[in-house]
Amino acid sequence: MLGSKKEILKKHGYVLTGDESAVKLCHWVREKLISGRSCYKEDFYGIECHRCLQMSPAVDVCNHTCLFCWRYQDYAVRDENISYDLPENIVEKSIEAQRELVSGFRGDHRCSESMWQEAREPNQVAISLAGEPAMYPYLGDLIEEYTKRNMTTFLVTNGSLPRVLEELDTLPTQLYVTLAAPNETIYKRLCVPKDGASWDDLKKTLSILPSLDTRTVIRHTLVKGWNLGWEREYAQLVRTGDPDFVEAKGYVFVGDSRRRMNLDNMPSYDTIKSFGEREAELLGMSLLKEKRDSRVILLGNQEAGLK
Repeated sequence: MLGSKKEILKKHGYVLTGDESAVKLCHWVREKLISGRSCYKEDFYGIECHRCLQMSPAVDVCNHTCLFCWRYQDYAVRDENISYDLPENIVEKSIEAQRELVSGFRGDHRCSESMWQEAREPNQVAISLAGEPAMYPYLGDLIEEYTKRNMTTFLVTNGSLPRVLEELDTLPTQLYVTLAAPNETIYKRLCVPKDGASWDDLKKTLSILPSLDTRTVIRHTLVKGWNLGWEREYAQLVRTGDPDFVEAKGYVFVGDSRRRMNLDNMPSYDTIKSFGEREAELLGMSLLKEKRDSRVILLGNQEAGLK
């Protein structure tokens, strides 16, 4: 990664754990430590969000430039011979970085000593910070290294690299696939893939999801004026993936996305819920959980519930 990009990332609060990997403290870690408020992933999936480490092994590498992405993009033209960081080094340095990032909360009267100590020992990792983690060549080894440390792993991918997911030796605890468009036309306009075959690759990823022995979630990032509606088309794609859960989450006007979107692109919670209820009816699913302040709902099979 170029030195200038490293400096920009540092100003944005990233802690670099190598040449191509980084950690950034999630907003919800702060909230949990200071006010006790938890993120929707804690409510939906039972993780402890103050013990969640948010990182990427490929922070400056992505094959999409999604308009709704709130991360700093400006992905450089990359040489194929990138010197990626080794999994064991990333894991050790990412845990060290998380401890450094939470160090300032000790002594704050709003943060208990016990919760601060727990935050220093992360037991959950979200491989989703920036970039496309499936482009990291040692992804399975990275997941295995975190698993060895008794950490659960949530992997978020844009689904454009089905072979990588198919060939993972160690699967994450939970696999998120972003499905932010009901058809190829909207996909190309909103997700702006760099590869013309990405839509077909995404559909292939959906087709292999049922064969992967892990918890799977299809996530819709819904942007008003862009990809809301088309519930039947979404439902047809979701059926192919047969996921354990579907998340419908509203776009938020924050971060770098403000260069491309506007405040009107944020859908209301009621709009998200109405979309989800219509899709759930088409899929034969139920609305299992909802988090109004995060504008997100969780769909799934009522009989199975949360695992």
